[in-house]
Amino acid sequence: MLDKKEQAEILLEAMPYIEKYRNKILVIKYGGNAMTNDALKRSVMRDLTLLHLVDIKVVLVHGGGPEISQTLTRMGIESHFVNGLRYTDEETAEVVRMVLAGKVNKSLVHMLGEMGAPAIGLCGIDGKMLLCEKEREELGFVGKITEVRTDVITHCLEGGYIPVVSTVGFDDEGNIYNVNADTAASAIAGSLKAESLILMTDIRGLLADKNDENSLIKKVFVSDIPSLAKDGIISGGMIPKVNCCKEAIRRGVNRVFITDGRVNHSLLLELLSDEGMGTMFVKGD
Repeated sequence: MLDKKEQAEILLEAMPYIEKYRNKILVIKYGGNAMTNDALKRSVMRDLTLLHLVDIKVVLVHGGGPEISQTLTRMGIESHFVNGLRYTDEETAEVVRMVLAGKVNKSLVHMLGEMGAPAIGLCGIDGKMLLCEKEREELGFVGKITEVRTDVITHCLEGGYIPVVSTVGFDDEGNIYNVNADTAASAIAGSLKAESLILMTDIRGLLADKNDENSLIKKVFVSDIPSLAKDGIISGGMIPKVNCCKEAIRRGVNRVFITDGRVNHSLLLELLSDEGMGTMFVKGD
């Protein structure tokens, strides 16, 4: 337990960061194992509530892969993956909409409301937010975002609400698409010209040695990304995640963080402390 002096020092350290982010937009992508642990989920929602209460404009973008898999299993529908991405036929796309825009989304909205943060649940169909086409034919209805319309998100923020966005997209022919949550969060953050995008993941951040958790790279300039990829430091599942970071910065986001969503209060430690938690991506050399 911290003594009073330590508590005061933590608050004083957080003050300049709170001031920096006040009335700015933060887009937070939330998913993975952090969503399957109820205690950890409540911790993340408390952190979001605190950010909201100090006048930071929070937009929460969430996935829900484990919940989708569990529902498909209960319905007797087998999951298929192509290079790590879920093959999505029309039936699976309907399940994705039901689980993400229904069960998962409303659970998060309810939890935020219980903690004193008014929230509104949205998906990419609302306000024609995420217009999509097929990413690749062999993936079925996995969506590649072609246009982002953020009017409905902006209206929610102006009304004092936390928009909670599930990553379900659509096309003009009425098809429903399963959209990668990192990709959607990056596109939404770029369209909103957010101050920062935070990708909460199941890893500590970008590691110089993937087998050594202590080899965390704290700061990466966008210009460093090609050489890090060439050296094999950015590889495997980290490649699309880093590409989302790069794309968000290209679209005008000032900072993008990859941080460990499995750690209690990682969000606050990343944003409101000197040390941070994970890897920060910024533009420039």
